[in-house]
Amino acid sequence: MSQRGPIRHTEGEANTSELRAEWSARQEDDATRALLDRDAGAFLHQSLSSPCLSTIAKAEGIWIEDTAGRRFMDFHGNSVHHLGYGHPVVTQAIKDQIDSLPFSPRRFTNEVSVALAERLGALAPWPAKVLFTTGGSDAVEVAMRLARAATGRFKTLSFWDAFHGAGFGASSVGGEATFRSHIAGPLLPGAEHVAPFHCYHCAYGHRGPATCGLACASMVDYVLAREGDVAAVIGEPMRAVPVVPPPGYWQAVRAACDRQGALLIMDEIPTGLGKTGRFFAHDHDEVTPDIIVLGKALGGGVLPIAAVLARADLDLAGDFAIGHYTHEKNPVTAAAALATLDVIEAEGLVDRAARLGEAAMARLKEALSSNPHVGDIRGRGLMMGVEIVTDRDSRQPDPDRAERIYYACLEQGLSFKISAGNVLTLSPPLTIGEADLMRAVAIVTDAIG
Repeated sequence: MSQRGPIRHTEGEANTSELRAEWSARQEDDATRALLDRDAGAFLHQSLSSPCLSTIAKAEGIWIEDTAGRRFMDFHGNSVHHLGYGHPVVTQAIKDQIDSLPFSPRRFTNEVSVALAERLGALAPWPAKVLFTTGGSDAVEVAMRLARAATGRFKTLSFWDAFHGAGFGASSVGGEATFRSHIAGPLLPGAEHVAPFHCYHCAYGHRGPATCGLACASMVDYVLAREGDVAAVIGEPMRAVPVVPPPGYWQAVRAACDRQGALLIMDEIPTGLGKTGRFFAHDHDEVTPDIIVLGKALGGGVLPIAAVLARADLDLAGDFAIGHYTHEKNPVTAAAALATLDVIEAEGLVDRAARLGEAAMARLKEALSSNPHVGDIRGRGLMMGVEIVTDRDSRQPDPDRAERIYYACLEQGLSFKISAGNVLTLSPPLTIGEADLMRAVAIVTDAIG
């Protein structure tokens, strides 16, 4: 999308006023400016959302188009566009469902919602029960309530820099400063945090998993033991920034949870449904959680729906409201989700993400291995990141250089997100053609070079 600045997942933005002004002077037309002004006047303002960065008039497949007719490959998509935009199977399923049953009051059930719950339950690693919400933040809240009900405890352990949603509960277990400002507090009591896994920027001063002894996982074990009454550990199996866990990390955390009687909740909202080359990202690490949260792409890039998948024996809160939502069993969003699962299976998108991601990562490493300003290239499947640094020895982030690279890519028709201020985060749809993917990789490598 034509933008006046990159979308960032964490705080720490570079000063982009000059770049934005230059881009605006060369790219923005009167219609675009007018719509942006109307948006700024109509919506409450908040970080990373409103006022908006630019306009969009059309979204189809891997492409987005602004009101001036400029087209961009979208390698961001807020993690909803696993199938690209407007997949015909999904849109047809939605149209058909609207004609047959557009809504279902919560106290009544319907065939399509039950079918979706059964379908997701069959994909879980254990006999499962399911609950739907309208967004990932609410689904995280449901998972937290369920963990409290099952354990009789109220504390949680999660990770700094993580994002789990914008609600008070989700912000409490999240670790991003943007969502934990003075206007959000006081947040929920008992929300404890530890440093996240990050081999390239280890919080414990190590330079890689060969020498660290999984210090990050040991801290989880230590805090669980010291607190003694933690209901659940909540984490992203692979951080969407992106950061891949070191080998054995989640197995060590799972063992710590078992020792201390805590549940393990995996937030698969951005990483699930095949994005990383496995249906669930935690499958890479051969770990089995107790609760799985899905969202974002579950609605096929069209409608909002999220889901909580829990071990069936955790169905212990029947006398309480753990997710009392008006659209709990909305047949239209359920139809979109069922169609999404159909497309993922029929088009072999999980294996495709693994194959294309491996090829793209190899191309990135081949082209950038000698560049002194590329500190790390990491990812799984079609969730990839290139970290831009001042030099490889210091590993000091270089947000200004990352910003310039971003605008150079935007000039060539490629939009993506800059995470943590300096990580070029490339997350294309699983349906992308290999030629388009490699063209995007070439745009990035040329801009860096």
